[in-house]
Amino acid sequence: MKKIYNSLEKLSSVLLELRQKCPWDKKQTIDSLRHLTIEEVYELSEAILSNDYDLIKEELGDILLHILFYSLISDENNKFSLVNVIDSQVEKLIKRHPHIYENLDVKNINDVKKNWELIKLKENKNKTVLSGVPKSLPTLLKTYRVIEKVRGIGFDFESRKDCLEKVTEELNEFNSELNKNNKDKMTEEFGDLLFSIICYGQRLGINSVDSLDYTNKKFIKKFNKLEKKLHESKLTFSNVKPSYLKTLWSQIEN
Repeated sequence: MKKIYNSLEKLSSVLLELRQKCPWDKKQTIDSLRHLTIEEVYELSEAILSNDYDLIKEELGDILLHILFYSLISDENNKFSLVNVIDSQVEKLIKRHPHIYENLDVKNINDVKKNWELIKLKENKNKTVLSGVPKSLPTLLKTYRVIEKVRGIGFDFESRKDCLEKVTEELNEFNSELNKNNKDKMTEEFGDLLFSIICYGQRLGINSVDSLDYTNKKFIKKFNKLEKKLHESKLTFSNVKPSYLKTLWSQIEN
């Protein structure tokens, strides 16, 4: 543990020196760092999906630097310090885990999630269950988090069967609007269908974000093979029929 403190102190010292001497670091504000932080989180996500632990280590270091940087800038403006950040997180973790630090009995992970959300609501009575979902989240991830939060407090289908029936219901409603050729209603019902599919996946323990990312990678890899085959045959997409592309696609292994 002492080594961690020493390493954190060394990194903080380097950052402080850069803040005082480097023109770029001197100029940064919490606003200018925001988009860079978002980029770093996406890079960490990519490293995790690639299962590249050397890269994960590097990206975690970048994010840790950002945390220190935000804390340093805020300390300069007499808002809060890194110590305040850490202390508030410790307090939050202890408060939201009464089954560990108090005598609350929980039966499973669902009880833990439910207690977490209820404690959050009790901490700030002006908050709603879904107010903690950032508006700027990517749409698919936002949907996943919305469903996860309401399920966490018990707002859920009684069974997988009920959840699947909702998917079928939304598909039928979409097809109904499709037959009417009402673009606005089609768009609305298609959104409802996607929402119900993501909900069903979560009910099965499937993370739709990861699932779709996997499919994207699989499709891109296979499409690249298709392009290569066309190139080897000295063909292009513009001079082959869709039926030929379909046949060629079916012959390519995933």
